[in-house]
Amino acid sequence: MSAEDSAALRERIKTVMIDELMLPDSPADIGDDAPLFGPEGVGLDSVDALQLVVALEKHFGLKIPDADAAKGVLRSVSTIAEAIGAAA
Repeated sequence: MSAEDSAALRERIKTVMIDELMLPDSPADIGDDAPLFGPEGVGLDSVDALQLVVALEKHFGLKIPDADAAKGVLRSVSTIAEAIGAAA
């Protein structure tokens, strides 16, 4: 995947997150490597995690098999993009 394709994918992931989770942020407000969970990052919670898993499968076909896999994939926008790229 080219750098341009990767940047476009990360931007699309951010847009999906904002739309599906009803976040008040814009894509520019979410750093590619910012933690998605906890107060130092985007601030998502466990309910958001479930919605995000469903949204990623719906929009990108990314299947996350279990909670352990989710912990690795859902760390940041970049880790989600890597998982989508690896699954493609």
